[in-house]
Amino acid sequence: MQKKLKFILGVLSCVTVVQSPAQETSLWYDAPADEWMKSLPVGNGRVGAMVFGGVNEETVALNESSMWAGEYDPNQEKPFGREKLDELRKLFFEGKLIEGNGIAGRELVGTPHSFGTHLPIGDLKIKFDYTGKEGGVEDYRRELDLTNAVVTVSFKKGGTKYKREFISSNPQDAVVMHFTADKKQSVSFDMRMKMITAAQVRTEGNLLVFDGQALFPKLGTGGVHFQGRVVVKVDRGEVEATGETVRVKHADAVTIVADVRTDYKNGQYESLCEKTVEKAIARPFETMKEEHVADYAPLFARVSLKLADDSKKSIPVDRRWKALCEGNKDAGLQALFFQYGRYLTIASSRENSPLPIALQGFFNDNLACNMCWTSDYHLDINTEQNYWLTNVGNLAECNAPLFTYIADLAHHGAKTVRTVYGCKGWTAHTVANVWGFTAPSEGMGWGLFPLAGSWMATHLWTQYEYTLDKDYLRRTAYPLLKGNAEFLLDYMVEDPNTGYMVTGPCVSPENSFRYQGWELGASMMTTCDKVLAHEIMSACVQASDILGVDKAFADSLRLALAKFPPFRINSFGGLCEWYEDYEEAHPNHRHTSHLLSFYPYAQITKEKDPELTEAVRTTIEHRLAAEGWEDVEWSRANMVCFYARLKDAAKAEESLNILMTDFARENLLTISPEGIAGAPFDVFIFDGNAAGAAGMAEMLVQAQEGYVELLPCLPVEWKDGSFSGLCVKGGAEVSAEWKDSRVVKASLKATADNLFRLQVPAGKDYTVRLNGKKFAANLDGNRCVVAYLKKGDVIELK
Repeated sequence: MQKKLKFILGVLSCVTVVQSPAQETSLWYDAPADEWMKSLPVGNGRVGAMVFGGVNEETVALNESSMWAGEYDPNQEKPFGREKLDELRKLFFEGKLIEGNGIAGRELVGTPHSFGTHLPIGDLKIKFDYTGKEGGVEDYRRELDLTNAVVTVSFKKGGTKYKREFISSNPQDAVVMHFTADKKQSVSFDMRMKMITAAQVRTEGNLLVFDGQALFPKLGTGGVHFQGRVVVKVDRGEVEATGETVRVKHADAVTIVADVRTDYKNGQYESLCEKTVEKAIARPFETMKEEHVADYAPLFARVSLKLADDSKKSIPVDRRWKALCEGNKDAGLQALFFQYGRYLTIASSRENSPLPIALQGFFNDNLACNMCWTSDYHLDINTEQNYWLTNVGNLAECNAPLFTYIADLAHHGAKTVRTVYGCKGWTAHTVANVWGFTAPSEGMGWGLFPLAGSWMATHLWTQYEYTLDKDYLRRTAYPLLKGNAEFLLDYMVEDPNTGYMVTGPCVSPENSFRYQGWELGASMMTTCDKVLAHEIMSACVQASDILGVDKAFADSLRLALAKFPPFRINSFGGLCEWYEDYEEAHPNHRHTSHLLSFYPYAQITKEKDPELTEAVRTTIEHRLAAEGWEDVEWSRANMVCFYARLKDAAKAEESLNILMTDFARENLLTISPEGIAGAPFDVFIFDGNAAGAAGMAEMLVQAQEGYVELLPCLPVEWKDGSFSGLCVKGGAEVSAEWKDSRVVKASLKATADNLFRLQVPAGKDYTVRLNGKKFAANLDGNRCVVAYLKKGDVIELK
């Protein structure tokens, strides 16, 4: 398989039938940021920056996605093998769970020696000289415009108006800054680098250069080598280098281009860094900005969302956020939070990104990497949540680096399954890095999760469900899905007590149960494993039929699926988390992996499985009511998604507000808050932004019951609004406009040839049109217009 997976996605049109009123797309503030969690992000999927907007000193915190400590570890796994695995399973089947957990805790663990972590680079510090421009600051405005991905800082000082613009351009593959003033020769500053990752800094005329290695001894040896270059071009004025400082005097305007490159899968990183800044700085800033907007804006414009009115958009976002924290409703800010999630996804994960979004995210605050959980890839929900928004949010291309990474996991995970389990195929476990770590983690209680690789692989099938791209399925998705299914088929075993096919020993991610006075983690066949194995095997069966390949293999998967255990309801009416109805050791546990069956998957749905759906609700309420409920940003985002599927609008919106207040900050980035997992500060974690936005989309449109349903979970505060361009499985974009909680008009536009069912909302007679012409539609029992559409066809309800 090629190192860089390529796949063809259908062209997704920016044009929608329902024209949405103007939406809020600006995060603006009337003061500079005084800390990282108030700064504003720009990113092109590889290199990015957090902009503080200081008047006297600007801080631009630089990040690059492959800035990783650590190195490949050939001895990450402890050899165990099939014979020992069979003996261990025998203990579990005989009910000797205490003895079995002891062995698993000693021998079914990994041994990371050079695991590493993602690291920040450092801060570009630009100290301005306002000699002759003394006086106070007026008309200050710091703004991130989501429609064009430009951060602008503007203000007046000493009678002169200053403006700074910041972009992270994908076409230029660099961070670009442009400083101007409305009076000649008014831009003067000293520029230097304040490194976080150790480096040698030097200057060469108009150029600042830093070289180093991303070392982090706390997590082992090794680290990428890197080079950064920051080049300055002035309109008139002077540029000179002094020590480690580049000085600009009396310029009319200044353009700065910054790039950082590492030797991660790139032996020519130094020359590439040099060429990148040389090429960019030779171009006018306005040209670079136009190319940047032309590249970015069509992606963002695919989806619009407006909720209620925009009467509060004249208030700075930090004040609106504080008002929300105090209990004041703000549907406009919620809509902005949704689009911000899409913006951050584009900024963090593009088709040409070398790596997908990590646990913390693309932007590094230098805190997560110093926590016990580090800034790695957690595969037991966090990395998956990072990509829950991409398809429904009409950003399918942004999955490309994730699929490249899964292919890398598959390569290394094949060795892991041979060494640890004596099996074919591939998988990965709870934590991973960029160096091929796929072994169980060093702690069994949270690391013995052999189906983490399966969870990641489900994204491959989800992409096909949204795009129906057979070429992508054949070339990219199916080979990886098949490899993981081969592991599952070889790894799973028949329980001699029941005849069911089961996994194990394994844990339900990070949770534990009570057994004969002990607290244990490992058991056979958790509900989470059952769900994930079912998703992978079912996907392979369907892909086999679609592609006309591997019939015998698909038949073997069908036989295995027929022997899976059923879902069970536990003693308090919730969904069983384990194969047996064990007592929860921690009823307040943040993980609810057994509910994957309900969201993001649809093995349990409200319409088809009312009893199991009620068990899901009971499980959620049991957790939320438990003393000391371990709420964090990703668990609260989960609640938005769960309640959206339950169609409980009040509780979905309540969880959204909690996510945006308790687990977000002034710049609307979501956080693992101070005090959680030993964190001394609020730590930025990307998953809450993406998963929270995905939950909002779920409140607006759903399709898991076999038909497209509009506004299934609409809060009272969203009684008036519109959206356009949200995607549903089967290959379609959906748009709607509503008034007083009733749909005024809606459309479904096919992005692939398929049979579609669009539910006609009750309470009004609608005219149905197909491609602009009246359509004599017969409604089925669910009030659905049923039609086979070719790509580009549109059904409208008015």
